[in-house]
Amino acid sequence: MRIDGAVALVTGGARGLGLAIASHLQSLGATVIAADLDQDALSQLPASLTGRILDVTSPADARAVIAEIIERHGRIDILVNNAGVIYNEPFVNIMNPDGIMHDYGRFRASLNVNLDSVFIMTSAVVEQMVTRRGKGVIVNISSICACGNEGQTAYSAAKAAVNAMTVTWSRELGRWGIRCNAVAPGFIDTDSTRRALSEPILKHIQASTPLRRLGEAGEVAQAVAAVIENDFINGAVLAVNGGLAI
Repeated sequence: MRIDGAVALVTGGARGLGLAIASHLQSLGATVIAADLDQDALSQLPASLTGRILDVTSPADARAVIAEIIERHGRIDILVNNAGVIYNEPFVNIMNPDGIMHDYGRFRASLNVNLDSVFIMTSAVVEQMVTRRGKGVIVNISSICACGNEGQTAYSAAKAAVNAMTVTWSRELGRWGIRCNAVAPGFIDTDSTRRALSEPILKHIQASTPLRRLGEAGEVAQAVAAVIENDFINGAVLAVNGGLAI
């Protein structure tokens, strides 16, 4: 799909990786709506991006925002499901004297944002893509952690499920000219990564990565653009991790 002239919706698009993706698509000529729940971050978006408050875990909110975009722009050509949260917690917390297990409430909350939201947003956007019988592209932001990572039960499970949904949808939606792919970043140098991981862990990750560095948000954004523009990439999970394998 040609990005120039397309209408793109990027969730979690007001900061970090989402902002990099939104900005890159806009630089390639797309009209980009950066949707986010962080009102402060939305207020700081550059004028070239349209910000919209969105709770990706709310089906009603998702449909309202999508209807608003279609009313204004006529369609949505590209959906990038980027919104997510990182929840780090050992399955059995040996540092706790009671050996408390992984908290179920936080486990469900993580799945709600990292997995359920992908279903909620995609189902609502695909409905209008099929109705107008036009081409469309879905890009789900997955993670290297989809193969499993210590201390990330919820996050890893969610991203593995996102990969499975990506392949499933690619097989179901292709007949309507709708492609679905995932981009699975490794460890990217963003504020959220540095909040989630200590400096010693980050240094260990860099040393374990063949390229000996963290990735940059712009490199992930370039990968997203690549799978959008290539009309024969469908059902792929593109690793952008510098060669690191957990």
